[in-house]
Amino acid sequence: MTLSATIQSDAAGQAADAWRRQSSLRRLYTAIGIGLLLATLCGTMWFADEANAGHFFDRLPHILDFLSWLVPKDWNDVWRALFDVASPHDTGTQEFNFPLGRVHVWGGFYIPEYFELMLTTLNVALVSTFIGFIFAVPFSFIAARNLTPSPALRLVVKRFMELLRAFPEIVIAGLFAAIVSIGPVAAIIAIGLHSIGALGKLFYEVNENIDMRAEEGLRAVGANWFERVRFAGLPQVLPNFMSYTLLRIEINVRISTIIGAVGGGGIGEELKLSISRGFGAKTLALVLLLFTTIFLVDQFSAWLRRKLVGEQAFLMSA
Repeated sequence: MTLSATIQSDAAGQAADAWRRQSSLRRLYTAIGIGLLLATLCGTMWFADEANAGHFFDRLPHILDFLSWLVPKDWNDVWRALFDVASPHDTGTQEFNFPLGRVHVWGGFYIPEYFELMLTTLNVALVSTFIGFIFAVPFSFIAARNLTPSPALRLVVKRFMELLRAFPEIVIAGLFAAIVSIGPVAAIIAIGLHSIGALGKLFYEVNENIDMRAEEGLRAVGANWFERVRFAGLPQVLPNFMSYTLLRIEINVRISTIIGAVGGGGIGEELKLSISRGFGAKTLALVLLLFTTIFLVDQFSAWLRRKLVGEQAFLMSA
């Protein structure tokens, strides 16, 4: 018994020593890796600073200087700019020409300019998401391994969707702006094409995890491919499809704002012009409207997604 206990004690000691050596070696490798990462990061930042015409580190103390012109002389001008109300500080320049942007509907009723631009941005996001959904649904069923037996057809559809989401929306918008001119149409095409690729990938991954018993039953009674997808696949995945689509709307609202800054129309273009010209009240009004709109869209989308997929799905994901 004593010899056995001694052998077990020695084995335990050797295992402990081996574990300590492995832990020390792992910590050493981790430290070396972090050191190399920091050295690489510092080197790239130094190179970028030297290559930057303005010298980033030299200008770093002035990074918040723009706040000096962003603060308006009269904070009420922010609300006046937001609702196109005349400012007492108007000197005939574009900085305070708030009433000129009104979109008159009838009589004295008008839509403030920035609200109309925000509606344009929302319309771009909604239409492009709708286009993405319409095309992504059939593509996703064709790309699903458990629903489409042809490997060649699945490969073609998957590569096509990868191609659509490979290029940033702003690049696609620039291409179509040269074809159809600048404006919301180019933005809708760019975001819509990217949404097809992005939603298609999410959708076909959902399709590959459906319960196949309903599909097998329909196959047994002679249902064709479309009928099997329509009555066995789609009812199972539609709540998740809608959840991903609503999430995509949130993303597309932000993207349409960015594309608007480069000629895609909507509020992004006006925001870019306001910032470049140093119009503090207009810039703050636009930022306030944009932040409020995105917040409301996010909240509404999250509420609707919970209603569609159920509270339990959110608790499980959390």
